Amino acid sequence: MEDTRVDRWLHAVRLCRTRSAATAACRGGHVRVGGKSAKPATPVRCGDRVELTVGGRVRVVEVSRVIDKRVGAAVAVECYVDHSPPVPERQAAAPAGVRDPGTGRPTKRDRRQLDRLRGRR
Repeated sequence: MEDTRVDRWLHAVRLCRTRSAATAACRGGHVRVGGKSAKPATPVRCGDRVELTVGGRVRVVEVSRVIDKRVGAAVAVECYVDHSPPVPERQAAAPAGVRDPGTGRPTKRDRRQLDRLRGRR
């Protein structure tokens, strides 16, 4: 097999959970093949560079093997070379709105400060 549709390949190598999710990502402009925006039927060949934005993270992979059918995770990893930037580590944030026990109900002023912290106003 020389080439296949990009949505089928994304699903087959487990970069998208479902084929319909891969198709939606293509239609939404979240998939690029060779630097150009890709439609679901865009052909993918060995050596192509595929960029996928999923879950707020950019995945950059190079196609090393073209497959059509979904395979196991161990085989799927062999079908592409990952060039993605490393995942940024989560920063520990102080819990917002935690009050000391025994301090009673928040006052009106405290409530307004909590709302500002939580981004409600």
